[in-house]
Amino acid sequence: MTGGEVVNQKRTGGRGEWTSKTEYFLVAAGYVVGLGNVWRFPYLCYKYGGGAFLVPYGLLAVVCGIPLFLLESTIGQFTHEGFVTCWRKLCPLALGIGCGLLVMKCYDFSYIILEVWALFYLVFSFRSQIPWATCNNTWNTGNCLSLQILDSASMNLTTNQTLRNTTSAAVEFWERRMLGMSGGIEELGTVRWELVLCLLAAWIICYFSIWKGVKSSGKVAYFTATFPYVMLLVLLIRGLTLPGASEGIYYYLYPDLKQLAILEVWIEAGAQIFFSYSLTAGTLIALSSYNDYNNNCYKDCFYLCLLNSGTSFVAGFVVFSVLGFMAQEQGVPVDTVVQSGPGLAFIAYPQATALMPLPQFWTVCFFLMLTLLAVDSHFVMVEGFITTVSDLFPKWFRGPVKHEIFVLIVCTSNFLLQLTLVSQGGIYIFQLIDFYGSTRVCQNFMAISECLAVGWIFGADRVFNVIEDMTGQRPAVFFKLCWKYIIPILTLVSFILYLVDYKRLTINDYIYPDWAYALGWTMTFSSVVMAPLWAAGRLCMTPGTFKQVRIRARFCVCLSFPVLLKIQPGREEK
Repeated sequence: MTGGEVVNQKRTGGRGEWTSKTEYFLVAAGYVVGLGNVWRFPYLCYKYGGGAFLVPYGLLAVVCGIPLFLLESTIGQFTHEGFVTCWRKLCPLALGIGCGLLVMKCYDFSYIILEVWALFYLVFSFRSQIPWATCNNTWNTGNCLSLQILDSASMNLTTNQTLRNTTSAAVEFWERRMLGMSGGIEELGTVRWELVLCLLAAWIICYFSIWKGVKSSGKVAYFTATFPYVMLLVLLIRGLTLPGASEGIYYYLYPDLKQLAILEVWIEAGAQIFFSYSLTAGTLIALSSYNDYNNNCYKDCFYLCLLNSGTSFVAGFVVFSVLGFMAQEQGVPVDTVVQSGPGLAFIAYPQATALMPLPQFWTVCFFLMLTLLAVDSHFVMVEGFITTVSDLFPKWFRGPVKHEIFVLIVCTSNFLLQLTLVSQGGIYIFQLIDFYGSTRVCQNFMAISECLAVGWIFGADRVFNVIEDMTGQRPAVFFKLCWKYIIPILTLVSFILYLVDYKRLTINDYIYPDWAYALGWTMTFSSVVMAPLWAAGRLCMTPGTFKQVRIRARFCVCLSFPVLLKIQPGREEK
């Protein structure tokens, strides 16, 4: 009996499986390709050396991104479990890793606010007059500056000095019309009812995408994972044909090799790999757990990582070609119109599309693309959470009716909890969760823990046996070096540097109160401490030395999976 037959016999009824390989690929691609590819990578590339940034990005993708992607995909496909219960089969001592990932996943749900903002802008894009292009709206102030004034190459020195005390119409739409920003996190204010409707729509979409499990999410992905690429292609062609596009692309890719000597560039490249590839988030394990045992996860890993990085690179041309056009129209350098994060997607780019002929069409294309990217990432993220909790409590949540009710409870409860995010102080809450809840320190610590648990305790050679049994291919020794040495060392360095160079979160000139920073660090440590606490508890309650506990755990795992006993001569771990 092969390892695949053994595992398939142990599957519990009603868990489900991907109808086809295509569905898995589309859902996984839709999850890992998200908003970060559109706004974060292009900005980092511009800021940290242009084309030179591709050197650390590509190198770290090879030594960290692809090996970790393969490791997590293998764990899910081999165990057919979510990201908590999979550790019971691989390394019971590391079950705390799954618990930490589950806590992080709860914080990740806040990213639905990006979908809410995109939906809000999408609705306003259908208006006959683009509202962020003019200052004759009720929410505008006396300092508002419309695009008609900005769109002038004949501004004299006096005018430029006057512009320093003004605010663009796009910024006022963002801060005053949509967010209605209060003075700080202490002033939550009232909820923005239009954002509440968008939040409700986002959760309804999510519910009906996953209410039947992978059977429904796989079908939804045929549209949500592919249509954004149609929009990306349309925007790319339009961007490259705009006047000034070449100047924007020059700023995007001009190589500044001196940046390679700056440690921050390498740290940011590594952070982008983790963020973009969705590593140490648990969802890759959950998605792979629905694969057939003999699916070639080895090849899938390369294809998905290549697709992700390629999308990021192409998105840079889409964004910076349009920013180059905007800079030429306003008669200013490109670097004056470039913004990072949400500002690039919700302020700079909408301003640029408002200057084009048929602005409504191009704005709708852009925000439809952002909405679908956010929809895909969000419902897959929730599906990963549902899968994991259902695997923890199969009698409670697994079954035709039980599953739908559980999904409804999760969606409804999160909608109610997230009403604070659509209040006037919601932006401060979201930034706090984003900065502390799923920060780089959490990702680095989880990466170290996964590599120690799988590479050293479970055994990298056993992982190789698993991959060979599932796919018929044995990975290169390079992957074992990455899992056991390279990734733990690099992520440990990044972890330490984050703590050493830590700077408090601020928004514009606003400084959070001390209790908010304490709450933020509580969110950080609530996930980080899970792995060491669980391991320490297991060691204390289990008789024997650490080596004896490790050997006993390996023996029990090997009895459950006979393929692990198939260590080939000359490949035994010392």
